[in-house]
Amino acid sequence: MIKSFQISSEYLKEKRKIRAYLPEPCKGEAKRYPVLYMHDGQNVFGEDGTNAEQSLQLKEYLEKSGLQLIVIAIDGKEGEERINELCPWENGEYSAKITGGRSTLGGGGKDYTEFLVKELKPWIDRNYPTLPEDSAVAGISLGGLISCYIMCCYPQVFKKAGGVSSAFFRNQEEIENMIFHASLQNIEAFYLDCGTLEAGTDQAISDEFLASNKKVYRLLNEKVSNSKLRVIPHGTHTYEDFKDRAPDMLAFLFSDLA
Repeated sequence: MIKSFQISSEYLKEKRKIRAYLPEPCKGEAKRYPVLYMHDGQNVFGEDGTNAEQSLQLKEYLEKSGLQLIVIAIDGKEGEERINELCPWENGEYSAKITGGRSTLGGGGKDYTEFLVKELKPWIDRNYPTLPEDSAVAGISLGGLISCYIMCCYPQVFKKAGGVSSAFFRNQEEIENMIFHASLQNIEAFYLDCGTLEAGTDQAISDEFLASNKKVYRLLNEKVSNSKLRVIPHGTHTYEDFKDRAPDMLAFLFSDLA
């Protein structure tokens, strides 16, 4: 079952649409559930009103798998506004190397993080049958970058995190430095995957994209024992691929629910 609503945010200076997936409870059973927060919520479930081809189609997967999990999907921006919102810092040197030019985009990720942690999560915990201490955050592309950032900022809040085809390159220098200095001993699981053809026919950029993920993983693996990087041969930066990979991420992060 999916419910949609809007929540006002002082940090974002606007109302934001939220989509909430709730598992069907067993008859007569009062139960509380772990929660997964995901970005780009308009592309998460593939329910009526969204383009299923540009979606992870998680609703179908969750219903078939029977995974007892609440998923909170935060609708996101498009284009440059998405880069601004999901990048905690202005795009750096590594980004310029990959994209071929300098950019002043980025920097809104800090406000987005405060919205999630200080406004959205408390509201969800008050209004849904959650396990407040069992929360995860995950996303696709820039959603993987912001998820890693959120985990590093609030490891006591989000003890599991994941990214599919994470676009760390936008803030490569800063996120590496943050991981190096972060205290992550309480993190229970971290998942990454990356394809070998993220940039399609541009093999040089695809190689840099994969190298970016490997650098982040090496740093995380030194601090989080239960971490995983899955390299996908011929994997591309498309929802056709993303929707096939997302179940592996959920299975890893929530292996205790299997």
